Amino acid sequence: MDTYYIDGQFVRDDNSFVSVKDIIVLRGFGVFDFLITYHKRPFHLEEHVRRLKNSAEHIGLTIPHADSQICEIVLETVSKNPHHTESAIRIVYTGGISSDGLNPEGRGILMVMAAQKTDLPHHLYTEGAKVITVDAARFLPEAKSTCYLSAVLATQAAKRQGAIEALYVDRDNRILEGTTTNFFCFIADRLVTPRQDVLPGVTRGVVTRLAKEFYEVETRDVRMSEAPLMQEAFITASNKEVMPVVRIGELQVGNGRVGERVRKIMQAFGDYTNSYGLGTSGMRLP
Repeated sequence: MDTYYIDGQFVRDDNSFVSVKDIIVLRGFGVFDFLITYHKRPFHLEEHVRRLKNSAEHIGLTIPHADSQICEIVLETVSKNPHHTESAIRIVYTGGISSDGLNPEGRGILMVMAAQKTDLPHHLYTEGAKVITVDAARFLPEAKSTCYLSAVLATQAAKRQGAIEALYVDRDNRILEGTTTNFFCFIADRLVTPRQDVLPGVTRGVVTRLAKEFYEVETRDVRMSEAPLMQEAFITASNKEVMPVVRIGELQVGNGRVGERVRKIMQAFGDYTNSYGLGTSGMRLP
């Protein structure tokens, strides 16, 4: 049984509730962030909390808790779940109960949920994954909101086609991001990642900094028309870490196998996260 933090109290997961009048229920209006632990240490917790606050500001929510207070609550939630080998942590701030059921009135609640982290199939990392593309773009991409209708529909489409993820492609034919991931590819021996209209992923930021030790990194618009030029590709996310991509829809990426450059980035990220969890990382990343 897991223990959650709900609006000032630690409760069992089967005894955790939010009012049906909260506009996170009625309208999908709220924000969240997600992270995992390494050696039971939440990965870049402070950065995730800052992003939570930033998401709230983008949609007009004010979170009254100080960053340090939220961090302390997360750490305590993890400590109250010692049965987890590693934890998957979701921090949520709701829109709150609204008198008209539509407009937020500053009565949101903070929730922190910790569950046992589950590992994705190993073959996705050794053999590479398939993704698809969908013609869509997230509303307010800078905000990690709880309104996930487009993502749910896109991931259902991906599942039907045997893919792990769906990449959003906008009306200008730009590849933006995945439903829950950021996208990277090697083109002309440069590591390229989309420049704008994407969620600033925490894992994306860490990977970008690590990759700069080995490769030239370019942040710019990536057109769908460039897909045949991609030599290697991967997606990043807290729960997927660095996952190689060998197929985009029906298009094979490069030679269809996990490339050496992606393997090098995967190794660097794995070394960094292990050191981070142990508190021995000598590389200072925000």
